[in-house]
This record gives sequence, C-alpha cells and structure tokens, in this order.
Amino acid sequence: MLMANAQNQPSQKGTFKFYEPGYYQNSILKGIEKFETAQEPAKQAGTFKLDPAGLNIPTNKSAFKSIWHLPPVSQGNTNTCWSYSATSMLESEIFRLTRQEVKLSEMFTVYCEYIERAEQFIRTRGKINIGEGSEMNAVIKVMKKYGAMPYSSFSGLQPGQEFQSHEKMFNEIKAFLDGLKVRNAWDEASAVSTVKSIMHHYMGVPPASVNMNGKEYTPREYLTGILRINPDDYVDVLSYMQQPYWKQVSFDVPDNWWGDESYYNIPLDDYMKILKKSLKAGITVSIAGDVSEAGFLAREANAALVPSFDIPSTAIDENARQFRFSNGTTTDDHGLHVVGYLEKDGVTWYLVKDSGAGSRTGGIEKNINFGYYFFHEDYVKLKMMTFLVHKEVMKDLLPKFR
Repeated sequence: MLMANAQNQPSQKGTFKFYEPGYYQNSILKGIEKFETAQEPAKQAGTFKLDPAGLNIPTNKSAFKSIWHLPPVSQGNTNTCWSYSATSMLESEIFRLTRQEVKLSEMFTVYCEYIERAEQFIRTRGKINIGEGSEMNAVIKVMKKYGAMPYSSFSGLQPGQEFQSHEKMFNEIKAFLDGLKVRNAWDEASAVSTVKSIMHHYMGVPPASVNMNGKEYTPREYLTGILRINPDDYVDVLSYMQQPYWKQVSFDVPDNWWGDESYYNIPLDDYMKILKKSLKAGITVSIAGDVSEAGFLAREANAALVPSFDIPSTAIDENARQFRFSNGTTTDDHGLHVVGYLEKDGVTWYLVKDSGAGSRTGGIEKNINFGYYFFHEDYVKLKMMTFLVHKEVMKDLLPKFR
C-alpha cells in the first residue's frame, strides 16, 4: 500500500532561489555594527590650514595660458602618480613634436616597473625598497628598455572596473618577495614569473605588440617609430644644497629605489628660470614634491601657496628649501604635470594637472577646476624638489656639467 501511494504522488522539482538580504543581514549584523561603532566613536583631529578668505587666488583654469594636454585622469587607489605625471607630460610632448593626440598606458609602465623591482630585489638579496612609489624618470627608464603602449591596448583595468586599485596586488607582491628573503630563495626567473602572475590576475596581461593600421609593432617600435619619442631627450632637474651644484647626483628619497644618479642639480634661481622658460616655450614639465603643507588648499581652493605665518616670501631661498628637506617637513609626496602659467600682480601662478583625489573635491559637476591645481611660484620654489623636462630647455646649462 505504501509503495502504491508513493507511485501516485506527483513528481517534485528543485530550483535555484536568489534571496535579498534578510533579517540576519538587515537586523542582526546592522545591530552589531551600530553597537560596536557607538562603543568606539570616530575621533577626528583637525587639520591646521591657511584660511583662503580674502586671498588673491585664481579661481578658474581658463585664466591661464595653457599648453596642449589631455584631460586629467584619476590614478584611483594607487600610489602611481610618478607614472601618471610623466606619462601626461610625454603625451604633451608627442603632440608638440608630431601633432599626434595619443592617450598612453600608464599601467604598462607600472607593470614593467614591478618586473624591474622584482629583478633587482633578487639581485640585491632583498636590499631595495619595495613600494608602489617611484620617480618620474622611472617612466623614461622603463620606456627606454620596454617601450610604450597606447591606453587602448592596455588599460590595466578589469572588465567593469572604473578606477585603478592596487592595494591587494601590491600587498601580495610585497608578501611574496618578503617571503623569498626569509627563505633565502633567490631564483630570479621564478620570482619574476610569480610577480607577473600576480599582476595578470589584477591588471590583465599586456599584449606583446601594438596594432596600428593593420601592422604590428613591438612596444619599443611603437615608441620610436610611431610616437617618435627618444627617452634620452629627457632630463630630471633637481635643486638642493646637500650635493654639489652643476653635478649629476642622486635624489636621496626612498622612491629613487634604484639609486639613480642622473639628476642635474642646479641652483634654485636657475631651477625657477628653467621652469618658466620651458612653459613659455610651450614645453610642459612633470614636477614632484611636497603636498602636505598648511598652504596646500586642495579642498578649499584647488591651490597651493606658502602662508606668511610659515615663512615670508622674501625669505624663501635655497637655505629655507634645504632646511625643510633635511628636517623631513619637505618630502617627495606627489608627482604632477605643469601645463600652463598665469602672470598676475607680479606673481607667476602655475596650472598643474593632477591625477590624485584632492583636486577632484566636489566632483566634476561642482568643481570647475576638477583635476587641476594653481601653484603659487613661492610654493614651487620652497616645496617642489624636481622636474622632468625636454633637454632642449637646458641646452645653455648642460655645458656646465662637463
């Protein structure tokens, strides 16, 4: 009888169900989060800043004499401003020299730089600094060896990803390399292969060639044959007192992880003259220095200036500059791209294209200067330590280095 009843029952089916968050997520977890947050309220420390009220700061980038450049691009959650700033400068150079409008891949350079770092980490038995940061001339170094790619060939983004984010990738790379040091495992080929596999997971695999009008070019062929950029035409200019002027020296910061000693160290007055000369000649520069000062008004005014309560303008000289670098209040924080200038009331302001988040406060809808800063010449003189530029503007000074 039981078997007969079972045979007469209708057949039943299973199905997949997709549930919205329920009581556990909406009530229990939120209740726990609310309690734990209430137990440890977030403490906000105030940041001491210059009050911009009443200051004669430019308010619109359209007032500047601007040199051709592509629109600002966000570096997302990465510490790769060095690549964005120098790449942006080279895009302007490509246009200046060939009239081509080309968006280059910042991430191809970053990818190659990680390979270089992994190799040197093994060769030095783990003595080099492993970080996301580097210097602007690393872009020149990488392009000379590996070439370049257009953004359309390699963006470094996964499908559906809007912003770059390298936190997880970098942590994996660093943990892996640190582990090799602990185990005394110095197989270079294996190390580089693993670092590449980590990058492939997060960034994708860069193609071996670039297709242009149906023809394939290696990245190096693309750089020299299509873009017509010669990496040897670009020099990094520095001004600090701790090494002799009119010598090629090292820039002593952690991001100069490979110990490059090719920086042209010149007196501060010459440094400022070359910067202005370059822009007036229609040649942009990428520049790097400190962006953590009371006068760095990212959210308040998209501007950077030196408050009188810090140091009077007339007192800003090579000694004041070196003093701040030596005591650590000037650091190598950020790389940017100087794309224009404004001479106003006897003062030069610089229009600076930025890849960081600070210049984007309020969003593109509310911030008419979205992606740009206005740097007062005093801020550059005191806080911006080095710039990368075409050597054409240095031709009168280069003989002094021989």
